[in-house]
Amino acid sequence: MGGTELTKLYFIRHGKTEWNLESRYQGAGGDSPLLSQSYDEMNQLAQHIKTIKFSHIYASPIKRARLTAVTIARQLKRRPPISLLSRLEEFNLGKMEGMKFDDVKRLYPEEFDNFRNHPDLYQSKVIGGESYSDVINRMTPAVLSIVQNNPDDNVMVVSHGAALNAEMNHLLGTPLADLRKRGGLANTSTTILESTDGKTFKLLKWNDTSYLNRKLDKTDLV
Repeated sequence: MGGTELTKLYFIRHGKTEWNLESRYQGAGGDSPLLSQSYDEMNQLAQHIKTIKFSHIYASPIKRARLTAVTIARQLKRRPPISLLSRLEEFNLGKMEGMKFDDVKRLYPEEFDNFRNHPDLYQSKVIGGESYSDVINRMTPAVLSIVQNNPDDNVMVVSHGAALNAEMNHLLGTPLADLRKRGGLANTSTTILESTDGKTFKLLKWNDTSYLNRKLDKTDLV
């Protein structure tokens, strides 16, 4: 990329699911249906960005993210192509997948706290999943390739709350220990980053949900 080209990345977390509402971990292996209200919220997001010309949409192949990408794309004035990338999947959360947060907190108190608050101390081996470094190391090549392949364009990336939070903070140069300090990402939220060189990234907007017609609650954030 040349110094004058600017790629703008719109990172979108998928719509809210039944397990989100029930405060259950989904992860890469778990999945549950999107709530009916989520389709309305995806349409609200699409109306908010429908005049933006996107060159491409990249999405996690996991159903909740894939359906979010397809639903939003249908509402845009110019429907961009959609590519599914397995590197954009959610954390593999091993034994925690499908479990309620309170049950994980009781059975794996240290892993529960570290996953939420201390990414550098999170020991994924205990629950048989991926570490923060594992997720960042698989996602970063995908994002850098997206930027390289879309110079001077707007691109949409539809993925998952925990994975996006880790990856976007990493792209912004945040140390591993501080990856959670910007706060969580809501369902159907938009975070915008830009890059002029494909290596360094600037934050324009974090966890925007201003277009949603409802008040968020704790089950929306991860």
